[in-house]
Amino acid sequence: MYEIMSSDEAIRLIRDGDCICVNSFVGIENPVELHEALYRRYQRMQSPRHLTVISSAGFGVWDEEHNAEGYIREGAVDRLICGHFGAMMSTKKLVLEDRFEAYNLPLGCISHAIRAQAGGLPGALSKVGLDIFVDPRKDGPGINRISIDDSLVKYVEVDGEEFLYYKLPKITVALIKGTAADRKGNISFDDMFMSGDALSICQAVKANHGKVIVQVDRLVNTPTRPRNAIIPGCLVDAIVVVEPEKRNEAYAALTGSFEIPYEEWNVWSEKIDTVSEKPSKNSVVGNIIGRRAAMELRVDDIVNIGIGIPEMVSRHARKNGMLDMVTLTVESGGIGGFPVSGEAFGAMIGAASVYDMANQFDLYDNGGLDICFMGALEVDREGNVNAHRGPGAFAGIGGFANITAKTPTVVFCMTFNAKGLEVSQKKGVVTIEKEGSVPKFVEKVSSVSFSAKRAIQNGQKVLYVTERCVFRLTPKGLKLIEVYPGVDMQKEVLEQLPFEVEI
Repeated sequence: MYEIMSSDEAIRLIRDGDCICVNSFVGIENPVELHEALYRRYQRMQSPRHLTVISSAGFGVWDEEHNAEGYIREGAVDRLICGHFGAMMSTKKLVLEDRFEAYNLPLGCISHAIRAQAGGLPGALSKVGLDIFVDPRKDGPGINRISIDDSLVKYVEVDGEEFLYYKLPKITVALIKGTAADRKGNISFDDMFMSGDALSICQAVKANHGKVIVQVDRLVNTPTRPRNAIIPGCLVDAIVVVEPEKRNEAYAALTGSFEIPYEEWNVWSEKIDTVSEKPSKNSVVGNIIGRRAAMELRVDDIVNIGIGIPEMVSRHARKNGMLDMVTLTVESGGIGGFPVSGEAFGAMIGAASVYDMANQFDLYDNGGLDICFMGALEVDREGNVNAHRGPGAFAGIGGFANITAKTPTVVFCMTFNAKGLEVSQKKGVVTIEKEGSVPKFVEKVSSVSFSAKRAIQNGQKVLYVTERCVFRLTPKGLKLIEVYPGVDMQKEVLEQLPFEVEI
């Protein structure tokens, strides 16, 4: 039976050595007060210690002084297992200093492993991750030198087929943010951007005889409608009521509490961008890439668009009339709306449906997308892509590996080089004013996020769209299939590459 507690009382349920699973998505829907209470307790008592923290999509709030950053920095956590670290501002730096063990697994594979544990299974099989960095025959999931646990990902063969087997430690504590708890303890997510892995996490914790702690905005007397009760009260141990900060109208629109028709998506997107601390960028380079990449869209496509330069695809899909004829999706579970960028990434404007994250990755893993648009840090002569780890920094693989593993058409949106690149375009003619000092096409990528060999075996169409040209993946490597007007193919493309390509 659940109890209503203060955050400090609820956090006393956590013991040394517990394995905590946080239901959040990058920077949104974090149970911030629960994290803050855990930090307060750790400062007073140096407990709980030796924690393991798991999160499919990470649990930062883009602020190194809030959420979990403090207790991680001061030593409460021995091990982190996350799909993405991008919003965890100090934590992702400490990982590279070997302060604690840290493992990066594909977001969808963590989600599916949590669901497997909820069903009494030790782990989940997946073809996602084969031949990329997480494959134990390559680098494995450890991010730093002390992360050598080889039990998280194993290469196995079943009925003559190759798989990776993802296995998580037994989850003993759930930290979850919901909207409301009714008098039976049922938790609804009505004002939330997503529900993520909430139900699976709770089921896994209860199977392991652990504790479920839920932060909600309010208590309600009227029982929640059955279909709206994401977490039944019988799975909840502690409910912490924290009055939410007043949301800007732009963010309130993302909860689905009122309809946002297609014609208004752009207006609401601009409102959100105005109030976001991480506004989207508009640039000549981004526009060139986005315009060309958007030409790959076809009517009735089911689509995923990554963050960064790929976001320009949706802008140009609107301009060419395609946006209303395709279905956009986002990893957190949203389908049929317009994904938000910046600090609210994971939310959607005008979503038609938002379901559990594991179900979204069922769609991605089985090839349910028609096309995806992803960013890239490096591409090598074979067509392999590194999208998750740069020199001295990393964000993590996130949903990238799941999205690109089986999607029939994969379009990488990237600049030809970086740091100082200046480009102009007039009347369709592209001029490279200044080359960047950091090449993005390299002899060999430093870490593999996308395997060209697997893509060829799967029969996927793979394009690499830049601000000056387009390459296509072939069994021999890259083939130059298009050079934009104004670009000198020999001087500004071929001579800039460290390897030869087919023409």
